[in-house]
Amino acid sequence: MNFTATKRSEQGSSASRRLRRAGRVPAIVYGAGAEPLAIDVDHNDIYHALRKEEFHSSVLKMQLEGESGTQDVLLRDVQWHPYKKQVLHIDFQRVDARQALHTKVPLHFINEDVSPAVKLGHAMINHVMTELEVSCLPADLPQFIEVDLSAIETGQSVHVADLKLPQGVTYVVHGGDANPVVATAVLPASAVSDESAEGEQGGDKPAA
Repeated sequence: MNFTATKRSEQGSSASRRLRRAGRVPAIVYGAGAEPLAIDVDHNDIYHALRKEEFHSSVLKMQLEGESGTQDVLLRDVQWHPYKKQVLHIDFQRVDARQALHTKVPLHFINEDVSPAVKLGHAMINHVMTELEVSCLPADLPQFIEVDLSAIETGQSVHVADLKLPQGVTYVVHGGDANPVVATAVLPASAVSDESAEGEQGGDKPAA
């Protein structure tokens, strides 16, 4: 995805407030061994871009007004107004095509409705994770990773090791858990209660 930005010379809270009143959003671009660059972007354009999943998980092409060519960046942080639909500030990180990057990629769950757990066992799928932090070169960064639930049965779980990661993409381990749970198939609480009640009713009657 592409977006357009303008270099800004004035910084500080007063300058940022003036930009926001003018429909602009102050932002910063950092990383890749270069000095941080203060920029601003159009609020309406960036607001609608932020509603798209790929804007959060793709290498973006930043076009600086008055310059030829684009710079590759990643969205790193967004600050929102506490109660207004207003973007207050954005952080971008420069991307070096030769260096691996760490970022979070959304998970897309597929075939849930045809899984034995749901179709036959009437279970519910609990999405324990909704995104996965990965390491890869910028050219290998996927927009999303699919989680195929077609074979999951009631009581089973899908782990990170079960996912088919694209070539060149590896999972970034956190907290010592190299194979965390991504999704589980569990019975609703009401179904568990019904099964327990049936078991009690089917038990032996006390002797007279």
